[in-house]
Amino acid sequence: MTSTTGPVRTASLPTWREWRDWPDTLTHAWRRSLRFRTLAVTLGLTALTILVALVWMALAIQNDLFESRVRQVEAAAQQATLAAQTALDSASIEGNAVALQSVMSEVQNTQFRQAATDRYALLRVDSAPSVVAPQDVEVGGLRATLLSEDLRSAVAADPDHQYWQSIGLPSDDGGTVPGVVVGQQLLLPEAGAYELYFAYDLGSEAATLRFVQVTLWGVGLVLVVLIGAISWFVLRSVTVPIGQAAETSAKLAAGDLKVRLPVRGEDEFATLGRSFNAMADSIESQIQELADLSLVQQRFVSDVSHELRTPLTTIRLASDMLNDQRTDFDPTTARAAELLHAQVQRFETLLTDLLEISRYDAGSVQLETEPTSLAHLAEDVIASMQQLADQHGTDVRLVAPGGYSPVDMDPRRVRRIVRNLLGNAIEHGEGRPIVVTVDSDQRSVAVGVRDFGLGMRPEEVERVFDRFWRADPSRKRTIGGTGLGLSIALGDARLHGGTLAVWSELGRGTNFVLTLPRGGARIGSSSPLPADPGDDGAPLEDLGLTQPIELPSPGRGGTS
Repeated sequence: MTSTTGPVRTASLPTWREWRDWPDTLTHAWRRSLRFRTLAVTLGLTALTILVALVWMALAIQNDLFESRVRQVEAAAQQATLAAQTALDSASIEGNAVALQSVMSEVQNTQFRQAATDRYALLRVDSAPSVVAPQDVEVGGLRATLLSEDLRSAVAADPDHQYWQSIGLPSDDGGTVPGVVVGQQLLLPEAGAYELYFAYDLGSEAATLRFVQVTLWGVGLVLVVLIGAISWFVLRSVTVPIGQAAETSAKLAAGDLKVRLPVRGEDEFATLGRSFNAMADSIESQIQELADLSLVQQRFVSDVSHELRTPLTTIRLASDMLNDQRTDFDPTTARAAELLHAQVQRFETLLTDLLEISRYDAGSVQLETEPTSLAHLAEDVIASMQQLADQHGTDVRLVAPGGYSPVDMDPRRVRRIVRNLLGNAIEHGEGRPIVVTVDSDQRSVAVGVRDFGLGMRPEEVERVFDRFWRADPSRKRTIGGTGLGLSIALGDARLHGGTLAVWSELGRGTNFVLTLPRGGARIGSSSPLPADPGDDGAPLEDLGLTQPIELPSPGRGGTS
């Protein structure tokens, strides 16, 4: 016989780590939840108000209860004392101690009972010996040691007034109970003044006070819970629509143009919902119009570019023929043929860039990746542009501490980025040296192009990647740029999942840094090469000349 048992689940208390996470959780809820924050403030202020009210009520009840009991016992003690004094004043002692003792016994059994307590003490004021004066009396556990010196001194010094004091009275179980003692002088005939004290047990009043306090605290706790529950339901009716509005706004901001707020009733939230939905409809309509217009513009650029291809090819062939035969023309015609050839080439480049931009706008660009060494690619680009650099009197230097190992990239697009950056550096470098740096780390490879030309202002740096934007429109282009190169370069960098950063400062030049990820890794904001070159470390003369690069053989270890 076999038996099977299901999984046993045991409940456990939160671990210490979970308890330690509570402050962070509460802080997060305080920042993110309007309902939690409002409820916490409401409960806090309510609890504080109820606490103050309860403390005030408890103290008021305690004081009133105690004071009323003190007045009651003072009246009872006063009545008993006056009755005893009357009896003593009417007695005839004539120096007989026995007669005085008999009168005192009668007073204790009769008049003292009017004080409504069986705890009393009779203590002689004068300490001089007397044959008539009776001994001190302590009844019901009220001993002279329980009385303070201040109380006894006050009673002994003033025969006309009562004095009282709170004390702790011994109980039957060996403990103490709260009480009050009332003292006044009693004059015995031929024996002198005595201190008469009546003690009263306040245990019943203390029990009543405890009951009242427990009841008050219970009522206060119930009030806090009820107010919290009411606040929760009221806040929920208010914050739920607000939360829906916030969630709907976030979806709308994320691009979900079809999302709308539910509208119920005719209150303020319904008005808010209708207004929000009307706004969303307007935004959706305008965005759709802009999207349609953008699509029309993209199609127009693409169609015009394609339509211009055929006549441009014919014009280029004709300009090539005229340019090849310009030596047979007179100087004016030869110059015209040369200018025509250059402008046709520039127009063809512009048309190619427009087609590339239209592909980016349409989202139809595809990468053709292959393992490529970025250091070798940079060296090839420098070699291909050496003639242009020589024409501008510029020395281009390559510094490559890393970037030798192949990385998956589209070499045509990356080469175009580096050519564009290097061409701009040559054109704006004012004939000063240009440093091309290649480096890498575990997550990315980077190439930087640093010139020491005039540099740009901060507002110009912000617009450097805008289409057709030029820092100095009056400056003549010497390499036939179209104004789209940096915009296309930025698109190529982002297409690889990389970044293209720029730093520039007037009088110090410009530095562009292209960073590409290794194997699809996220590069974040880090790069092997910082965009800000700082103080530019070593002088240019110490950088040395470029040396041929040899790729390490597969069997050798190393880092790149």
